[in-house]
Amino acid sequence: MHPNPIIWADYPDLDVIRVEDTYYMVSTTMHMMPGCVILRSYDLIQWEVATHVYDVLDNTPAQRLENGQQIYGQGMWAPSFRYHKGKFHVIFAANDTRRTYLYTADSVTGPWTKQYIEGFYHDCSLLFDDDGRAYLIYGNTEIHLLELKEDLSGPKPGGLNRIIVKEREPYHLGYEGAHFYKIDGRYYAFFIHISKAAGRRTQACFAADSLEGEFTGGEVFNDDMGYFNSGVAQGGIVDTPDGKWVAVLFQDHGAVGRIPVLVPLRFENGFPVFAKAAPKVIELPSTRPGYAYKPLVGSDDFHYTPGEDGKVRLMDIWQWNHTPDDALWSVTDKPGVYRVTSGKISPNLTFAINTLTQRAMGPACEATVTLDGSGLKDGDYAGLCFLIGTYGLIALTKEAGRSYLVMLAREAEDGSIFGKLVDEEPGTELARIPVSGKVVTLKATGHFVNHADECMFYYQDGAEWKQLGTAHKMIYKLDHFMGCRIGLFLFSTREVGGAADFSNFQYQVQGTGTKEPYFAG
Repeated sequence: MHPNPIIWADYPDLDVIRVEDTYYMVSTTMHMMPGCVILRSYDLIQWEVATHVYDVLDNTPAQRLENGQQIYGQGMWAPSFRYHKGKFHVIFAANDTRRTYLYTADSVTGPWTKQYIEGFYHDCSLLFDDDGRAYLIYGNTEIHLLELKEDLSGPKPGGLNRIIVKEREPYHLGYEGAHFYKIDGRYYAFFIHISKAAGRRTQACFAADSLEGEFTGGEVFNDDMGYFNSGVAQGGIVDTPDGKWVAVLFQDHGAVGRIPVLVPLRFENGFPVFAKAAPKVIELPSTRPGYAYKPLVGSDDFHYTPGEDGKVRLMDIWQWNHTPDDALWSVTDKPGVYRVTSGKISPNLTFAINTLTQRAMGPACEATVTLDGSGLKDGDYAGLCFLIGTYGLIALTKEAGRSYLVMLAREAEDGSIFGKLVDEEPGTELARIPVSGKVVTLKATGHFVNHADECMFYYQDGAEWKQLGTAHKMIYKLDHFMGCRIGLFLFSTREVGGAADFSNFQYQVQGTGTKEPYFAG
C-alpha cells in the first residue's frame, strides 16, 4: 500500500492518459523552463520524468526576466493531454502571451512540434470524436464547446460553438479546469469550482448523449482528506488495463504547492460515481512490476558531457525560474561545477536570471551545496534559497571587498493571497556574519507537515552545522502561484560580471523513514 496523496510536491492541474501499459501525466509549470513536464508511470502511484515538452516557450522579454518584466504565476496553465492516431497532443494557453499552443509528437520524448491555435482558451480540454472531428471545451463560469478545424489551427467555420454549462448557484470560483471525454458513446465534462455552499474546491461533472444535447450533472466529489478544508479536485481520469477508473486530482498543501491525489471512481447508469472520500492509502497493480523509477528530485555532482549537438543538458529534475541565458551559465566537468555569471542588475532574488531549481518535497527536505564565491563582486548575492514570493535564502555576499554570509527573507505583506514582486531591497536581512574564506558549504531545510511551511538555513563550520538567522514562514500566494523551489542563485545589485561556482549538490527528502529518493506520499 502507498500513501495518498501520491507525491508531496507541486504538480497541479493534472491531465493523465494511458497508452497501452504506460500512464503519462502532464502538469502546469507556469514560468519554469524547460516547461510542461510529462511524467511516466506503470501503476499511477510512482512516477518519473519522461520529458519536458519545450525548452523555451516564446522567449519574450518577460520570459527572459528583462527590463523588470516577468511571468511569475503566468506562463502555461492547465495543459490538456491526448493520444490520437499514433500522436501525442498537448494543448494549453499561456496567460502572459494570451495565446493557445498545440504541441505534437510521435514519441512522448519528442521531438515536439509547436503551432498556435487561433484564439485564447482558458483551461481548455481537447476531445477527438469517433468521426474524426475535434473539439475544445474551455472557460470559467460559462463553459464553451468549440469545434476545431481538421488541422486544429483554430475554430472551424460554421462548426459547433455553444455554451454547455453555466454556474447557477452562488460561487467563489466558477466552473473551470475542464476535462472532456467520450466514454461508451456518452460525453463527460469534469470541472473544479468553489460554490459558496461547499466553501472549498470540489469536483463536478456534466454529461450528455450528444454534443448538441443538454449537459446535466453537478457535484461528484467533495472531500478534504481531513486537511484544513482543502478540497481535492481538478484533474483527469484514466482507465487501467483491467477496466477500473481512477481520477488524478490535486490538493492545496500550503507553501509546498498543489499535490496529486488519486481517487477511485466507477460509472453507473451513464454517470461517474466517485469514492466518498479519497483513500489515505492506495494500491494499484503495476503493468511493469519491479520497474526502477528515476527520482523526481535528487542530488547532482555536475559532471556532464556535451551531447551530439555540443550542448550540455542538465538532469531533468532541474528547471530554471524563467528562460535561461545560456551565455551566463556553464558546467565544468573536472571538477563538477555549475557556474553562473551575472549579466544584469537585479533588485532581489525574484529577478535573478538562471536561478536553477528543483521542487521542494514534503514531509521535509534538505539540500546542501558547496559554493565558491571567489568571483563575486561587491553587491553580489549567491547561495541557496527556497524560491517563492515569500522567499528565504542564505547567501555569500561582498561589501567593500569583505565577504559575509547573510540570511535574507521576504515577509508576507498581509494575509491575502496576493503579493507584490518588486522590492527595492534584496530582502529583510535577518542575520550577517563575516567569513574569512571564499568557499562555504550551505544547507537549507524545509518543513511542510500541517502547514508548518518553514525554511531554515545553515553553514558548515568545521564538522558542525550552524544555523544562520531564524526559521522563516513561507506563504503560498498568487504572485508566484507555485509551490516553493529549492534553488541555486546569483544576483548583482551594483555591477555585473560576478560569478559563483556551485558543486556537490545533495538533496534528501526526510520523514519517510529512508534517505532514498522520494516518489510517493
